[in-house]
Amino acid sequence: MNRNAEMDDSSLWRNARLATLREDLGPLGIIEKGAVAVRGGRIVYAGAEDDLPSDLSSADQVIDCEGRWMTPALIDCHTHLVHGGNRAREFQLRLEGATYEEIARAGGGIVSTVKATNALSVEELVAAALPRLDALLLEGVSTVEVKSGYGLNIDAELKMLRAARQLERLRPVRIVTSYLAAHATPPEYKGRNADYIDDVVLPGLSQAHAEGLVDAVDGFCEGIAFSPAEMARVFDGARAIGLPVKLHAEQLSNLGGAKLAASYGALSADHLEYLDADGAAAMAKAGTVAVLLPGAFYTLRETQLPPVETLRTAGTRIAVATDCNPGTSPLTSLLLTMNMSATLFRLTLEECLAGVTREAARALGILQETGTLEAGKSADLALWNIEAPAELIYRIGLNPLSERVFKGERIAR
Repeated sequence: MNRNAEMDDSSLWRNARLATLREDLGPLGIIEKGAVAVRGGRIVYAGAEDDLPSDLSSADQVIDCEGRWMTPALIDCHTHLVHGGNRAREFQLRLEGATYEEIARAGGGIVSTVKATNALSVEELVAAALPRLDALLLEGVSTVEVKSGYGLNIDAELKMLRAARQLERLRPVRIVTSYLAAHATPPEYKGRNADYIDDVVLPGLSQAHAEGLVDAVDGFCEGIAFSPAEMARVFDGARAIGLPVKLHAEQLSNLGGAKLAASYGALSADHLEYLDADGAAAMAKAGTVAVLLPGAFYTLRETQLPPVETLRTAGTRIAVATDCNPGTSPLTSLLLTMNMSATLFRLTLEECLAGVTREAARALGILQETGTLEAGKSADLALWNIEAPAELIYRIGLNPLSERVFKGERIAR
């Protein structure tokens, strides 16, 4: 049954086993017999039921969780959810031996999706994205980052961002947008990256910011995309208008993109298979989160693992995400992403679950709003039919979600 938070001013979830993800409470922040009280869509108490203040013990709505596990609602902090078409043919070519770089240099890859995306209206892009978004929401996701980057001209980049904003109006979800015009160079600018930045990336950023369409600025720093010096120009533009930055870095080679991102205080650097110790240390010092993307590693059949132990040693925060995109990670399951992160990258249970809650929120700059169960934050909750948190990561293809709560609104699976 769906209940609107505006109608139910207060709600109380009791008899729950809480994985709060609060770091001060130890691994996963577990409270065995817990309660969560909500007023006006925000958590006012999350802790032991025995310690629940008497004035919160009654509420307009009281839900007996019957011993189920509750976590913060999940967060997918890196997606390319809005796009046109698909790249199943390129998937076939990779199966036949072609590399990602070979496909890109032959005019495939990102550029092929640009054509399909540019052919669609805002409404058509929204319609295409909704099934992908719905698949994520059914797994307890409350927040999704959505990038532009398949337009590669000003009008199309703005169109993608407008479509992303519309998703938030059509579904109970928090959408965080990233401007990714520096994703690839379109054919008409081949060999002229500087001109493309001058003509499209920076003017488009100004327009997107003026319309309130962009929350952060992203780019692809790689030999087939943009150099660190070119990305620095984009980041300077973001800094000038007060927007945070993030970066696709060290996916195919080590160009020093992660260190560049850290020097700008980036929210995150993502992929990172070729990251070195200096880059990890720079990220840790700057508070830049490492976002690992096992879907792309899996789809591309990569063999270069991200340096997880190096990140741990440096103290770099780790998040994980689907990287949902049509070419290199057509993945719309954050539960499967956690399993891949554990199985392929050997992340621990706590790293996986924190990576799609607390650290994912940190990677989006919204940890003050969501990502843990604690007073003052948005009531974004997930209730699970599981015996232990490890089941969320261990199972493949089973969705144990009982109920999702977004800003206090109960949303049955």
